[in-house]
Amino acid sequence: MNLFDPITIGDCQLSNRIAMAPLTRNRAKATIPNEMMRIYYNQRSTAGLIISEATNISSQATGYVNTPGIYTNLHIEKWKRITDSVHHYGGKIYCQLWHVGRSSHSDFHNGKLPVAPSAIASKGQIKTPYGLKDKEVPRELEISEIKQVIDDYANAAENAIKAGFDGVEIHGANGYLIDQFICDGSNQRTDEYGGSIENRCKFALEVVKAVSDRISRKKVAIKLSPSGTFNSMNDSTVIETFSYLIKELNNFSLSYLHLAEFYNPPGKSYKAPAHYLQEGEVIKYFRKIYKGIIVGNSGFDFKKANEYISKSYCDIIAFGKLFISNPDLPRRFKENDELNDWDVSTFYTDTEKGYIDYPFNM
Repeated sequence: MNLFDPITIGDCQLSNRIAMAPLTRNRAKATIPNEMMRIYYNQRSTAGLIISEATNISSQATGYVNTPGIYTNLHIEKWKRITDSVHHYGGKIYCQLWHVGRSSHSDFHNGKLPVAPSAIASKGQIKTPYGLKDKEVPRELEISEIKQVIDDYANAAENAIKAGFDGVEIHGANGYLIDQFICDGSNQRTDEYGGSIENRCKFALEVVKAVSDRISRKKVAIKLSPSGTFNSMNDSTVIETFSYLIKELNNFSLSYLHLAEFYNPPGKSYKAPAHYLQEGEVIKYFRKIYKGIIVGNSGFDFKKANEYISKSYCDIIAFGKLFISNPDLPRRFKENDELNDWDVSTFYTDTEKGYIDYPFNM
């Protein structure tokens, strides 16, 4: 097997095993998908699978400027133009469902604090509509509110299908709300959603069940970052915690499980905490536990990706920055063509530059 072999996920036949990773780009002014975004996704429709940028499931879920939503009829209408365009060129696209939890600020919520499993702040600052500000101590969600958030995920998933997405990927990674429930560094509740590994994973599993019941398990996936430390994440029993969660996910027959490796950017030498799985260990470890399709992500080039596919460590590889700068990435890989360099300074701006102006040939 290699990156160019077709594969079926759920009820979708993918033309190749090259996925476009979910990439926040901050081009959705006032949360509304637009024509510039349609062009951006259309340019990348030769990916076997496009996973959309993280998309807010509710106004409460928002924590970054100009990120899209999927919770109003207008969101559905505008996303439909994008999915129709991708489908016209033979592509498949999943919507990544997002609630940032404590990684937000009261500036986004009319002065109300962001919510989280526990009143524990993450470190650092966040860009709000009114500038860069220190992160705040969030408000702990009540049980009734947790049930409402779970319903928000299910409603957003239903909206995504109405908008023409082929499925949804639940964002359970990178220190956002689901990850905050999973890890004991951010979840110190003493009720049914905190304490034991089983209790801390309960929210994630209830979200998966609610979404699956609403739109069909074949259309549902989830992304996890078992060695992730972004957004001040930490867990005292991290391997045991994610082993339990991933074993439980086997019961759902999902489209796929998306796993992010612990990632070292070029020129960096970060290390995960000693009790975490280190760089290059995450996918291989959980391949032994998870029985379904695995999408691998973080730090892959063409050679490493083909190695992971050929050795069945995972079934699909998701590329991020390479897809930003190379809309025709599958063709460039297949023809061994030169790759464009990406421009980091344009990742999170609001113009066409560095977004839809990279050269490509479909």
